[in-house]
Amino acid sequence: MTIKILKDLNCPIHLINHSKAVCMKALKLSSNFDVDIELVETGALLHDIGRSKTNGIDHAIAGAEILKNMGFPDSIANIALRHIGAGIPKEEAIQLGLPPQDYIPLTLEEKIVAHADNLTHWDKEVNLDFVIKKWNERLGEDHPSIKRIIKLHNEIVG
Repeated sequence: MTIKILKDLNCPIHLINHSKAVCMKALKLSSNFDVDIELVETGALLHDIGRSKTNGIDHAIAGAEILKNMGFPDSIANIALRHIGAGIPKEEAIQLGLPPQDYIPLTLEEKIVAHADNLTHWDKEVNLDFVIKKWNERLGEDHPSIKRIIKLHNEIVG
């Protein structure tokens, strides 16, 4: 059903393939924890649904809105809302032009999907070194988001 939703919203095949790869990685990461597997699976498959409207950083907000409008519970919408990197604190959100609030993953399921997304480049699994290099190039060395990604990695992967 979730893939059908992405198709119905005209999400491109590369985005659907990315979402499937993130889901596979999230399910692997979940094996180390006592989590709601259905929530992880659905959240991972729909985490980028907002890209059907925008490819900007605000796709997380658009995605949460789409999911809420479709009747999904907050637990799914929050996965989409809080999945970018290792989350964005309110101060950075304001600087990025996002509505002023924290976008930090709170639940274990949110953290797993966010980090599975970090560890997936397009539809390929990547390691932490790749992720750090990518974000250093995009955001500059020592950007606070890189420390958050490493902290999340240590929490989820060990």
